[in-house]
Amino acid sequence: MFYTMKFLFRLSLIIFVIGVTGIFQAHKNILVILRSIELRLVSATLNFINSSYILDDILGQIFAFIILTVAASESAIALAIFVVYFRIHNFLMLEVLNLVKG
Repeated sequence: MFYTMKFLFRLSLIIFVIGVTGIFQAHKNILVILRSIELRLVSATLNFINSSYILDDILGQIFAFIILTVAASESAIALAIFVVYFRIHNFLMLEVLNLVKG
Protein backbone atom coordinates (compact mmCIF):
# COMPACT_ATOMS: atom_id res chain seq x y z
CA MET A 1 0.00 0.00 0.00
CA PHE A 2 2.71 2.51 0.93
CA TYR A 3 4.64 1.66 -2.24
CA THR A 4 1.60 2.57 -4.32
CA MET A 5 1.22 5.92 -2.58
CA LYS A 6 4.84 6.89 -3.23
CA PHE A 7 4.44 5.78 -6.83
CA LEU A 8 1.38 7.99 -7.32
CA PHE A 9 3.12 11.02 -5.85
CA ARG A 10 6.12 10.45 -8.12
CA LEU A 11 3.84 9.96 -11.12
CA SER A 12 2.11 13.22 -10.28
CA LEU A 13 5.46 14.98 -10.06
CA ILE A 14 6.51 13.58 -13.45
CA ILE A 15 3.23 14.69 -15.05
CA PHE A 16 3.63 18.16 -13.55
CA VAL A 17 7.21 18.47 -14.84
CA ILE A 18 6.08 17.39 -18.33
CA GLY A 19 3.40 20.09 -18.21
CA VAL A 20 5.84 22.79 -17.16
CA THR A 21 8.42 21.84 -19.77
CA GLY A 22 5.70 21.68 -22.41
CA ILE A 23 4.87 25.32 -21.78
CA PHE A 24 8.50 26.41 -22.14
CA GLN A 25 9.31 24.17 -25.11
CA ALA A 26 6.29 25.08 -27.25
CA HIS A 27 5.86 28.73 -26.42
CA LYS A 28 4.58 29.48 -29.96
CA ASN A 29 1.95 26.75 -30.25
CA ILE A 30 -1.16 27.70 -28.29
CA LEU A 31 -2.73 24.23 -28.39
CA VAL A 32 0.34 22.59 -26.85
CA ILE A 33 0.32 25.25 -24.14
CA LEU A 34 -3.33 24.45 -23.36
CA ARG A 35 -2.53 20.75 -23.17
CA SER A 36 0.39 21.49 -20.84
CA ILE A 37 -1.88 23.48 -18.55
CA GLU A 38 -4.29 20.56 -18.52
CA LEU A 39 -1.45 18.22 -17.56
CA ARG A 40 -0.57 20.44 -14.62
CA LEU A 41 -4.19 20.44 -13.46
CA VAL A 42 -4.41 16.65 -13.79
CA SER A 43 -1.26 16.37 -11.70
CA ALA A 44 -2.81 18.47 -8.94
CA THR A 45 -5.96 16.37 -9.14
CA LEU A 46 -3.97 13.17 -8.78
CA ASN A 47 -2.26 14.61 -5.70
CA PHE A 48 -5.58 15.56 -4.13
CA ILE A 49 -7.07 12.11 -4.76
CA ASN A 50 -3.98 10.34 -3.45
CA SER A 51 -3.86 12.49 -0.32
CA SER A 52 -7.57 11.98 0.19
CA TYR A 53 -7.07 8.23 0.12
CA ILE A 54 -4.14 8.37 2.54
CA LEU A 55 -5.95 10.63 5.04
CA ASP A 56 -9.27 8.79 4.63
CA ASP A 57 -11.07 12.06 3.94
CA ILE A 58 -13.45 12.97 1.14
CA LEU A 59 -12.40 16.63 0.95
CA GLY A 60 -9.55 15.91 -1.48
CA GLN A 61 -11.94 14.17 -3.85
CA ILE A 62 -14.27 17.15 -3.76
CA PHE A 63 -11.38 19.48 -4.62
CA ALA A 64 -10.35 17.12 -7.43
CA PHE A 65 -13.85 17.24 -8.86
CA ILE A 66 -13.84 21.04 -8.76
CA ILE A 67 -10.42 21.19 -10.44
CA LEU A 68 -11.52 18.87 -13.24
CA THR A 69 -14.69 20.90 -13.77
CA VAL A 70 -12.75 24.16 -14.01
CA ALA A 71 -10.17 22.57 -16.33
CA ALA A 72 -12.83 21.26 -18.69
CA SER A 73 -14.64 24.59 -18.86
CA GLU A 74 -11.36 26.47 -19.38
CA SER A 75 -10.42 24.22 -22.28
CA ALA A 76 -13.82 24.47 -23.91
CA ILE A 77 -13.93 28.26 -23.70
CA ALA A 78 -10.34 28.70 -24.89
CA LEU A 79 -10.80 26.36 -27.85
CA ALA A 80 -14.03 28.12 -28.82
CA ILE A 81 -12.25 31.49 -28.77
CA PHE A 82 -9.42 30.11 -30.90
CA VAL A 83 -11.83 28.60 -33.45
CA VAL A 84 -13.67 31.91 -33.84
CA TYR A 85 -10.38 33.81 -34.12
CA PHE A 86 -9.10 31.34 -36.72
CA ARG A 87 -12.31 31.63 -38.78
CA ILE A 88 -12.02 35.41 -38.85
CA HIS A 89 -8.27 35.78 -39.51
CA ASN A 90 -7.37 32.39 -41.12
CA PHE A 91 -4.26 31.98 -38.93
CA LEU A 92 -3.47 31.38 -35.30
CA MET A 93 -0.03 32.46 -34.13
CA LEU A 94 0.80 33.32 -30.56
CA GLU A 95 3.01 36.27 -31.49
CA VAL A 96 0.11 38.01 -33.22
CA LEU A 97 -2.23 37.27 -30.33
CA ASN A 98 0.19 39.04 -27.96
CA LEU A 99 -0.17 42.21 -30.05
CA VAL A 100 -3.95 42.16 -29.63
CA LYS A 101 -3.84 42.31 -25.83
CA GLY A 102 -5.18 45.84 -25.43
